Amino acid sequence: MLGVVAAALGGPEVLQVTELPEPAAKPGQVVVRIRAVCVHPADVAATTGKIPGGPVAPPFSPGWDIAGEVASAGPDTTDFEVGDRVVGMIPWYLTRGAPGGYAEFVAADTDWLVRLPDELDFVSAATVPLNAQTAHQGLSLVSSAGGGMLVTGASGGVGGFATQLAVRSGFRVLAQATDDDEQWVRGLGAHEVVSRSADLATVGPVAAVFDAVPLGEVAAAAVEDGGVVVVTRPTPAIDPARGVRQELQLIRHDRALLADLVGQVAAGRLRTRVAATMPLTEAAGAHRRVSAGGLRGKIVLTVG
Repeated sequence: MLGVVAAALGGPEVLQVTELPEPAAKPGQVVVRIRAVCVHPADVAATTGKIPGGPVAPPFSPGWDIAGEVASAGPDTTDFEVGDRVVGMIPWYLTRGAPGGYAEFVAADTDWLVRLPDELDFVSAATVPLNAQTAHQGLSLVSSAGGGMLVTGASGGVGGFATQLAVRSGFRVLAQATDDDEQWVRGLGAHEVVSRSADLATVGPVAAVFDAVPLGEVAAAAVEDGGVVVVTRPTPAIDPARGVRQELQLIRHDRALLADLVGQVAAGRLRTRVAATMPLTEAAGAHRRVSAGGLRGKIVLTVG
């Protein structure tokens, strides 16, 4: 089978399309025929070695979020049958690229996967697991529902889901949008949209900040003393005299939560968007586009 591996640490040029052994399903696993795999900034970070826990020794395969069909099932595996449509998240923070999702087939633990409703296509589904779970889990760290919340990066994957979920949780959401992307962010339900160039110190104070970019101190300037800031990567500590609680949200795979979120996207209650699709063999080009920024949605690699 074809797969994409990082042959060294570095930029997109380290990604190589290569022939890999086709995996076999062990007990508790299925082999998924990949139809779509999302390209995340986390994948770019992995290839450059800038990830929590330190760099992974090459070669390894990037890729967290996959969607496809069950091609075979391991012994005593009853959760899925051959032909079932599935979507899931490879817990890359555990697998460290063995496996990763950039391949034609992946042997996946059944706990990583949920059924994919017929109403949702493979490409859109592949944008959901990492982003939506991160947003939901990050919001669970904030207890002051009903107050104001600033969401940075609301044009992006995590920020877009955080905006929608925060509105539904009762927050009054101020969402920061990429320039000329305000209409999309308003469509997510944000009560107020602020531009990327806005001085965030002037938009608050708010009870909480979901810093999905993250911007660090720039975003923390909007939170009231005694408030809470949730960040998606480590950022400098906030002045302790302000009494601000600073929470680091790192993904924890939750199968039941993923099933619920995928169902909400399939039913149209949560929105996601795709900037472009590219063949798996063009993974290096996809990484270049993600690194360049400015995307309106996710890049998804397609297979077959």
